[in-house]
Amino acid sequence: MKIGLIKEGKSPADRRVAFTPEQILELVRRHQHIEVFVEKSDVRCYSDDEYEARGIKVLDDLSQCDFLFGIKEVPIALLIPNKTYAFFSHTIKKQPYNRGLLQAIIEKNIKLIDYEALKNENGQRVTAFGRWAGIVGAYNGLWTYGQKTGLYHLRRAYDCFDLMELKDELKKVQLPPIKIVVTGSGRVGRGVLEVLDTVGIKQIDPHDFLFNYYEEPVFTLLGSSDYNRRKTDGGYDRDEFYSNPQKYESHFLKFTEVSDIFVSAAYWDNRAPRLFRMQDIKSEDFNISVIADITCDIDGSLPTTIRASKVHDPVFDIDRDTFEELVPFGKQNSISIMAIDNLPTELPRDASKDFGEQLMKYLVPEILEPSSEMVDRATIAKDGDLTLEFIYLRDYLDGINESDK
Repeated sequence: MKIGLIKEGKSPADRRVAFTPEQILELVRRHQHIEVFVEKSDVRCYSDDEYEARGIKVLDDLSQCDFLFGIKEVPIALLIPNKTYAFFSHTIKKQPYNRGLLQAIIEKNIKLIDYEALKNENGQRVTAFGRWAGIVGAYNGLWTYGQKTGLYHLRRAYDCFDLMELKDELKKVQLPPIKIVVTGSGRVGRGVLEVLDTVGIKQIDPHDFLFNYYEEPVFTLLGSSDYNRRKTDGGYDRDEFYSNPQKYESHFLKFTEVSDIFVSAAYWDNRAPRLFRMQDIKSEDFNISVIADITCDIDGSLPTTIRASKVHDPVFDIDRDTFEELVPFGKQNSISIMAIDNLPTELPRDASKDFGEQLMKYLVPEILEPSSEMVDRATIAKDGDLTLEFIYLRDYLDGINESDK
């Protein structure tokens, strides 16, 4: 099998890569019938020279390869017909901005494996950048608060060589006795906690967080039961919430009244209630001034996330009265939103190494087998059509909106 690492073509370019140079050497050592080629790139976090120095072939053209590994969506013009690709396609939630990409994949007879759908027999994801999104997202949230208040100044995460250097930078954080509310207890949430622990911020029980005053900065971590309740009786049942979230309503506002920073790191189902309404930010009781929306669901769980921000333009403000977008920190009482949609690319070397280890452990052995249930479950398109697992995307693929039905 000939494997290729493609150059990231999406703009702005993502600096991550599926395998580091050392990991490629290990792949070839373990599986001697594998050949690996790398497409030339001037943006990748591991340079062409680093690959070539280890005897790995760096080429202009990967059309000889059978299996192509990327990270973000591949521009339509760069798709090679009749190949197998693995990348984050961002189509499984029917994202309208990638409908054309999925249509082109079908037309070009491409087999598409989506990393987001790679799960074990228990339904747990086996490949993800979640920890790194959490680390960089929490760091950027603290960076934003420092910029907004002028209390301290951090370098941007992408200016840090690696995680060790980023954590060293966090020593500069000097917070007053503020409260930080965090949602999400998965990989992303654990990455957030890693940063807050590095800074030395104390974790508080949600109830105490709401009703007690502290003379030091504190944070609380919320589970879905802490801010969602059944519409009929105010109760909560975990299994029911995850299977029928439309039966629930949010009661998150009580946390907005006492919090200064909100770090959103919880997966959101578009059937579930939003955490708050846009008009809620008009209230004098809405105390949050910085939102780090790591989930970055545009017009999703947080109505203030009206768009994604970018690595080199990380923050925009929302006017509390008009709901209009303002320049960052453009008004004293506006809410500053950090909603970068590719956070792990700010620590690309660490994130790539971690992700490559996951691929080597879970995906590579599966693609070398004659058949694999895990790969089948993660394959969106094959033989010029959607697979059965993703047949629910038919209307989306055909350009039919839910409102048109």
